[in-house]
Amino acid sequence: MKLITAYIQPHKLNDVKQALLDAGVGKMSVTNALGCGAQQGYEESYRGVKFEVNLLKKVRIEIAVNEDYVDKTIDAIIASAQSGQIGDGKIFVTELVECIRIRTKEKGSSAIG
Repeated sequence: MKLITAYIQPHKLNDVKQALLDAGVGKMSVTNALGCGAQQGYEESYRGVKFEVNLLKKVRIEIAVNEDYVDKTIDAIIASAQSGQIGDGKIFVTELVECIRIRTKEKGSSAIG
């Protein structure tokens, strides 16, 4: 079992959701996030005062999958979120120690679905 966490551009969310559905992955958690990476933000001017915006809007997607869905999930995210520009995002894959479905008390890979 793995937890896939992806940070993507907000305008790519619908494309990523559709690509994941096409790959057979329909369960995910989505939250708004702020962050910076290689982009390092940008500078704006408001009423003559310059200020630096270094925390950019991102979307965080978390998906728990069984081993046979790891590559499909990663490939779907990359294919739909990639623009080739700096700031496309990152994907992190971490080991899941346990998963428990609250309703049925199922544990392990059967709880992920």
